[in-house]
Amino acid sequence: MVEDTESNKPIIIKRVRKSRSSAHGGSWKVAFADFATAMMAFFLLLWLIGNTTEPEKQAISGYFNDPTGKQNKVSVSASVIGEGGANSAVINMKAVQAETAEVEKEEPTEEDIKRLIEEKEIAQLELLKENLESLINTSEAFRLFKDQVIVDIIPSGLRIQIVDKDKRPMFDSGSAEPKFYSKKILHRLASVLKKVPNKLSITGHTDATPYVARDDYGNWELSADRANSARRELLYGGFEEKKVARVEGFASSILFDKSHPHNPINRRIAIIVLKKSVVEEIEKQVLGIE
Repeated sequence: MVEDTESNKPIIIKRVRKSRSSAHGGSWKVAFADFATAMMAFFLLLWLIGNTTEPEKQAISGYFNDPTGKQNKVSVSASVIGEGGANSAVINMKAVQAETAEVEKEEPTEEDIKRLIEEKEIAQLELLKENLESLINTSEAFRLFKDQVIVDIIPSGLRIQIVDKDKRPMFDSGSAEPKFYSKKILHRLASVLKKVPNKLSITGHTDATPYVARDDYGNWELSADRANSARRELLYGGFEEKKVARVEGFASSILFDKSHPHNPINRRIAIIVLKKSVVEEIEKQVLGIE
């Protein structure tokens, strides 16, 4: 205690001494709590890993590698941020398993591929059939001959038959030169057929009436010549020659009306838009490949 000489009032000075026992305080408790929390989280992680299936692990890994889902196609629901910033995103395991199953599917066999090609080709031929039928019903070239042009689908492709009718033949008797209206019909058909990639088969047919004008010339020669005449008219109409697979004459060996061999309908030109598999088979036959 010190006295103030001017006012004679005592001045009191207090000194506080720090205890050595409070030097460390409670900081060690905070560090221990952090350590215990980290260990708990670590053991919880080990437990979760031990109880997680392989697809779930892959999904979780995919999520953390690409949280936005832009690179990988792992199906993850939108993130929902909960209290304290916790992420409650849920991985859609059904979608992951479905995608895994899709990947694990067997590769399509050669037969599967052929079947798919065949189905696609048939669909294209059906569409071509509709276009041709529309042309036949609307074009002036076919106005008087609608009932003489028959379009149908057969195993080898799309068949277009131009048949004779009484008093309306496609060729003069014994001639391989098409009538002027026959040429128009073939040119109009060529305008449609040239747009498809398929190759054609062109065959000529006669009725059972023998050709007697020449000793060295019969229905076989006549039917083949008529098929070739039809080929030339298709080329004049814009069809490409390289897309002609074969030209043949069958005389009266394949009748349209078997019950009436002399029926004019048996005299016809058949144009077949061939399937790819049929063209390949023709090439194998020619080359002698089995």
